[in-house]
Amino acid sequence: MLPMSGHVTELMTMPAKTPAPALTIVNVGYRSTNYWVISVGTSRLLVDIGWPGTFGMMKANLTQKGIPLHEIRYALATHYHIDHAGLGEEMKRAGVPLLVLDMQVAAIPRMTQWTKPWDKYVEITTNDNVVISCAQSRQLLQRIGIAGEIVHTPGHSDHCVSLLLDDGCVFTGDLPAPAMAFDNPQAQASWQLLRAHGATRVYPAHGPVRDIDSTMHEGD
Repeated sequence: MLPMSGHVTELMTMPAKTPAPALTIVNVGYRSTNYWVISVGTSRLLVDIGWPGTFGMMKANLTQKGIPLHEIRYALATHYHIDHAGLGEEMKRAGVPLLVLDMQVAAIPRMTQWTKPWDKYVEITTNDNVVISCAQSRQLLQRIGIAGEIVHTPGHSDHCVSLLLDDGCVFTGDLPAPAMAFDNPQAQASWQLLRAHGATRVYPAHGPVRDIDSTMHEGD
């Protein structure tokens, strides 16, 4: 039946909302070191950056896993040792900004102390990095679609950080497991901080992924 005005009433159909891309975690590591790519769609973050002199290997692993290098928005080193930040400068030259926490800045020049000429380490410049505080990390991560924060977690070195996602996944670099750090109060305090912030599943730089409870009791 037509309405009184004589015009046919049109039913408005609202477009369906496109669901947000799911977060994925991919290991592109080699030489017994895990390098994690955290992705939300095509927005990606690389946690730990590779051994010096192995840029070709890193690119090959990214390609094998279907991860275009240009989609990596930032590279983050959990700490500045050669197996974790050795490709920092080469990644920058390839267009991937280096995300540095303020307590890490002084550690970057010290990288040269731990390398030999045959390592083919390219020294990381310090004037063109994205330097933030831990307090600013949530806002930066949110801009690339990742819900989480970067936490200062000393214990392996004084400038170590961990990436803690809101779903409980935490990327801890070389933070010693509590059972292996009975005489390391800094590491013990860092684990307590992570647990208090909701960490449940640990993605270390070496070894398998595991629940935080098993990490807390490892070695018992």
